[in-house]
Formats: sequence, structure tokens, C-alpha cells
Amino acid sequence: MTKFSQPNTRQPDTTERASSRKASDARHLQYQNISVDLRKIPLCADLSDEDMNKVKANLRVKRFARNETVIQKGSAGDSLLFLLSGKLQVIDMTEDGRIIGLRMLAEGDFFGEIAVIQNSVRSATVVVLSEALVAFLPSEITMHLFLHSPPVARYVLRRLAAKIQQDSQLRTLLSIHNTSKRIYTFIEMMKEKKTGNLEVVEDLPTHQNIASLINTSRETVTRALLILAQQGIIQKDLRRLIIRKPEALRKLAQGDPP
Repeated sequence: MTKFSQPNTRQPDTTERASSRKASDARHLQYQNISVDLRKIPLCADLSDEDMNKVKANLRVKRFARNETVIQKGSAGDSLLFLLSGKLQVIDMTEDGRIIGLRMLAEGDFFGEIAVIQNSVRSATVVVLSEALVAFLPSEITMHLFLHSPPVARYVLRRLAAKIQQDSQLRTLLSIHNTSKRIYTFIEMMKEKKTGNLEVVEDLPTHQNIASLINTSRETVTRALLILAQQGIIQKDLRRLIIRKPEALRKLAQGDPP
């Protein structure tokens, strides 16, 4: 018979709590002192030496665990944020309490710029999908870059235009009533062409995250992807999907038989 050990219910003594606090403080200091190569952040890649030094002096880095909240809707928009590593999701909540996924954030992305530009509160919540490093740049430094650095201004404009396009695509996606077709269309939107004409979806979100993005259930997503795999249309490879039959997927997304 398998024996289960009883949980340790002993409360830590004062010395243990003090040691724990010291360890936590040490971790906090370590996170703050992480060296960031700003040239690898697309928004900062073409900064002048003067602006680069200004960013370095004011940038603060924090580590977040999975399921933590990075920014909360309605909170002060006092900084621009950069995702240095990990995965984040922008979400909102309906009046009846349902979570709606708005977009995924990838390494190198910046976010929170709307609240900084408008000097307003955050318009959405950002949560952690996998342990993440996030850098914070105060709003006054951010606005200096937006107003006085042409490379930064151009990059921000391109990203804002891309976000508007993504939001438009998402609205179109959500207007599809057939949930399976919605999932097929989502994969079509996410796929990229790689060397050798291979079509893949890199860093595939979890089934639950896909479900929240396209307003369906996790079980529905799992079932649809299983059917595609059984038909040989897709193949799961670690954290990506390989599209083995792109034409068949396209037909399904259009509502036609493969």
C-alpha cells in the first residue's frame, strides 16, 4: 500500500521568516540588476548614444511567475513595458465575468504605450503565460523618445498600425459562428512560412489560451486540433504546429471540405 506523508503544518520560526525575507530581497535585487542588451529590443535598436544612456539609467526589470498580473486594467499608465523573455497575454473581461483574450505578446514586444501617450489609465490587463522578465521605462523618458527620436517614432507608428490590423482580424474571426471554422481560421492567421516552403505556427499558445482568444472552450480547441492531426493536416512538434497540408487547412478555414 502506498503511504502518503502528512503535510508539514509547523509554522516557520522568526529566524526562518527573516531568512526567507532576506532571500526574497536578494532575488529582488538580482532582478533589478539584470543586464539588458537594449540593441536587441527593436524599439531601442537605433537610439542615439545619449538616449541609450538615458534609457539604461531609468530602465527597471522585474521577474513575473506564471499566472501573475503584470498590469491591471484601470491602473496608472506610468511606464512603457518591454517583454524581455517569456510569454504574456493581453486580456479583458466581459460584464458577466468571462475572460476575453485580446492578443499575445512575444519577446521584444513593447506594450502599455496607449496609456503613456494619453496620460491615462490602462485599458486592458496583461497576465503571464510563462515565467517572464519585463522591463519598465518611466513615462517621462518614454515620451521624450516618442517626441524626439525619429527612429522610435517610426517604429511605434508601424506597431500601432499592425495592432489595429490585428484587432480588425480578430473581430472578423470572432464573427465566424462555426467554432471549428473559427479555429481553422485562427491557425491560418498564425502560420508563418519557413525555409523550404514549410508552414508552421511557432510558439503555439496553450489550448486554453487559444480558447480565450477566439471565444470558445478548451475542449473544442483540443477536439478540432485532434481532428486535424488525425487527417494528417497538422503535426505537433514541441511548441509548434507544422502544417503538412496547407491547402486542406485553407479549404477548411473557408468552409469547404478538404
